[in-house]
Formats: sequence, C-alpha cells, structure tokens
Amino acid sequence: MLRIAVLLALIAISSAAEAQATSISAPPPNGKKLTEILAKVEGRDKFKFISEVDWSQTGFYDIFYCVTDNAKVELHIDPVSGDAK
Repeated sequence: MLRIAVLLALIAISSAAEAQATSISAPPPNGKKLTEILAKVEGRDKFKFISEVDWSQTGFYDIFYCVTDNAKVELHIDPVSGDAK
C-alpha cells in the first residue's frame, strides 16, 4: 500500500514538473515575429553576423552576435516589444 502511494506521489510530481517546464516553451502569440527581431538586430551599428539564437525559459530571446571588431554581443530581447532588456 505504501509503495503505491509513493509511486502515485512520484507520478504526480513528475507530471507537475513536466507541465511547468513546458508552460513557457514558446514565445507568446502576441509577440513579434523572430524575423522582425533579427532584422532589428542586423540593423545595429557595426553588426557583422548572428552566431546564436535561443528561446530562454525566462521568456526572452537570447541573441548572440558579432560586430566588426570581432567582439561578441549578447542581447535578451522581449518577444512582445522587440526591445532589449
């Protein structure tokens, strides 16, 4: 009986953790298109190329790009406003 209760508790915890992990898995539906955000990044001064784009679980795009002097820049972009935070 105790084994069944423990097993059910573990299943419940696992399901809750999985639901929480997927609750912010995609940009919001009212957000700007990623292509619009990337075009704005490409228009920045001394822009050279984008090296990486990630969707963070905190609700921002993490965009890494290089500039003409080979420095690497990291931006955290709000998906709704398109502005760097």
